[in-house]
This record gives sequence, C-alpha cells and structure tokens, in this order.
Amino acid sequence: MADDQPDVIEILVHDHREVEQIFAGLERLVGMNDPANHQRRKELVDEVTSELVRHFVAEETEVYPRVREKVSYAEAEQAKHEHAAAEVTLKRLESLEPGDVMFEQRVALLMQQVREHVREEEGQMFPHMRSIFTRDELLTMGAAVERVKKLAPTRPHPWAPDQPPGDKVLGPITGLFDRMRDARSHRGTD
Repeated sequence: MADDQPDVIEILVHDHREVEQIFAGLERLVGMNDPANHQRRKELVDEVTSELVRHFVAEETEVYPRVREKVSYAEAEQAKHEHAAAEVTLKRLESLEPGDVMFEQRVALLMQQVREHVREEEGQMFPHMRSIFTRDELLTMGAAVERVKKLAPTRPHPWAPDQPPGDKVLGPITGLFDRMRDARSHRGTD
C-alpha cells in the first residue's frame, strides 16, 4: 500500500469533519424564515443525509466487523446502535419540510446523535484501533471503506439488513436505486 494513502481512521475522521461543516451551515440558518433559506436547509439536510448514510454503511460493512473481532465487541455494537438511531431520525426527517417545527427538532436531534457518536468513536474506538491494528490493516480497511462509499445507498434505510450477507448484497443494489432517485429528483446535484 502507498505510504501517502490515508488509513481508515483518517478517512473516517475526514468524513466526520465534512458532516460537522454541514451541521455548522444548518446552524447558521436557524431562525431565518424565508423561502430561500428553507430551500438551502433542505439541500443541506439532503447533503448530510447522503454523507452519513454512505459513511454508516462503510463503517458497518468494513470497520465494525473487524473492531468486533479484534478490538471490542461492545464498542462495535454500541456504534451500530448509534447508527441505527441516527438513521431512524434521518428517515423521519426525509418527509419533513423546513419551516415545520418537527423539521427543526429532528435536525437538532440528528446533530446531537451524530456529535455524540463522533466523540465516542474518536475518543475511544479509534485510539483502540490504532493500538491494535497494523498500519497495513488500517490502510486495507481504508481502501475498502472508500470502495463501499462509492456504491453505498444515499438515503436512509433503517430497516435494511446491517449484517452479512444481507448488507453486502443489498447495499450496492439499494445504492444504485438511491442514485437513480437522486438523479431523477436532482438531489445532491449542487
């Protein structure tokens, strides 16, 4: 593996920072009650949804199984439960429009859920991974995460399988259908 290639932790932390930037954009728009603001909030929610879903799928298929085996079963399971809760929030948010009180509440809940999850991963799981996995293992996982993210769904599917073989079989198929829906609706084309 190339020495300049990012490892799995670097990739996941980069994803976390991208999501936090989107959250910051959403927070800047709170309380601005005009149609242009509503459209921008919906676009940001669509963007964070796509980023989070792809990130969650990649972690669940390529990272958590290895963490469960070599690092901590409890940490991997806790992270999966946190993903599941956030994905339910994303699914509920999908049908709401900006300006709706529930939209604002769901966005706030999502930010709380994701920020807590990120704190736990970066504060506990990632340091444990660094101490247990070799550099080559971390690089191999990073490459796998990048491959999965390219095919992963872009919309929340909280009731889809998150264990092999269902996740590895249905994930790319669901991702294809999500991308077709995204193209048809022009979602994420900014």
